[in-house]
Amino acid sequence: MKGELGDEARLRHIYDAILEIETYTHDVDIDKFLGNSMMRFACIKQIEIIGEAGNHVTKTTQLRFSEVEWRKIVGLRNIVIHEYFGIDFDVIWGIILSDIPDLKVKIEHILNQL
Repeated sequence: MKGELGDEARLRHIYDAILEIETYTHDVDIDKFLGNSMMRFACIKQIEIIGEAGNHVTKTTQLRFSEVEWRKIVGLRNIVIHEYFGIDFDVIWGIILSDIPDLKVKIEHILNQL
């Protein structure tokens, strides 16, 4: 099944996961985020999806759109899956605030180019 999805589908999965994170965290501050385990782990799941989908984007597309930090995206996925007891949610919150909006813009650009 992995091979059946193309880059556009994988990129849409990334985009949809970003939208989910935005929905979960709309009008939320760090205290609400840290105090709500369901929200934290829902965001982690979407970060996993972003990383998994990013890992399956072809090397050709990754090279064409090298402004996306594909290796870091996949690396974060590996951390949240394999080091789940050691997740620093302050760091995750920072990623949600700064990196996710930037990634959204980049993915929108890529989808408009395909």
